[in-house]
Amino acid sequence: MKILVAIKRVADPDNANKVKPTADKVDTTGLEWKPNPFDEYALETALRLTENGKNNKVRQGEVVVVTIGNKDTETQLRSALATGADRAIRVEAEDTDLDGRLVAAALKSVVDAEKPDLVLLGKQVVDGDSNSVGQMLAQLLDYPMATFAATIQEEADGRLLVGREVDGGVLSLRLTTPAIITVDLRVVAPTSVYSKHTDAGFKYSDGVRFAALPAIMKAKKKPLDVKALADLAPGKTNGSSYFRFEAPPARAAGVKVPDVATLVNKLATEAKAL
Repeated sequence: MKILVAIKRVADPDNANKVKPTADKVDTTGLEWKPNPFDEYALETALRLTENGKNNKVRQGEVVVVTIGNKDTETQLRSALATGADRAIRVEAEDTDLDGRLVAAALKSVVDAEKPDLVLLGKQVVDGDSNSVGQMLAQLLDYPMATFAATIQEEADGRLLVGREVDGGVLSLRLTTPAIITVDLRVVAPTSVYSKHTDAGFKYSDGVRFAALPAIMKAKKKPLDVKALADLAPGKTNGSSYFRFEAPPARAAGVKVPDVATLVNKLATEAKAL
């Protein structure tokens, strides 16, 4: 199985307090960058689907990672290669030049060229939280799709049994490939993803895997191609624009009330919550 995984570099959400909005931009000075967490889950899913869990030294397929960003994003691509991906593609662009539709159009061109059996993405990115690229890409490609995947089982005939997290439970879908799946948090649980090469009794470690030092060194020699955004999405431009940035208003300090009746009155007359 050949799998294409789309990843994005985002500011570490644990350092969100360092964001400083000004009138014309968001100042990201001092922020630390990392792969989008849901995209890391997508990469872990791809690795599990292309290996025998008990003997994962030999990949049973190919994993290609792609990102759209400037040269600095190659750090995240090399990290993915060290984790186990085979090749990487970087599409040259700046975040300010992109919106979901443009990203989906560029990824469609990559998919058309690579012809993977499966495209994996995180369900959303933690900076924009738009949850739209995967769905738009599926529409452009006319591929079957499952979103919010919590479990994926590759069956003997190559079809994928996907458990989607929905309100009130899990919805099971069976997909034929080529297909697109966006993954949720629980997809990296010990028994969430199995390739047809992995015994059903095998259990993975919880969460994503980390690269050992020798793998990090080898990743420097793995192929990383660079493509131009204009070549992949000719004639298309960012359709979104920002007019201004401003911080949310400061929250007023809380007050103490002497009794329940006063609390109810304040909720009704001041907070307008009742």
